[in-house]
Amino acid sequence: MESGVVVVLVTAPRGRGKEIARSILEKRLAACVNVGSVESLYWWKEGIEEDSEDLLVIKTSVSRLEELIEEIKRVHPYEVPEILALPVVACLSEYCDWVRKETTK
Repeated sequence: MESGVVVVLVTAPRGRGKEIARSILEKRLAACVNVGSVESLYWWKEGIEEDSEDLLVIKTSVSRLEELIEEIKRVHPYEVPEILALPVVACLSEYCDWVRKETTK
């Protein structure tokens, strides 16, 4: 099933998630962004790092994905930001319609 919608996961420094969310929403690159707090442990430059971060769960249309990625890279403070796009294989049709409508150019 092809929904035309993707969920994009992005982590950012604690306190910066809303700023990034507003930037992408103002450009209609997403219909909705959830921002929550997570503790992240990861490999970086030969060592294990641990950080408090914001986790953004972004809902957008496939047609706006590349522009969304470019905007995140533009406003994100990390050298290599986490940007993971996951296909939505099924969702409530009214919700997917809303996401596609809100992200139409």
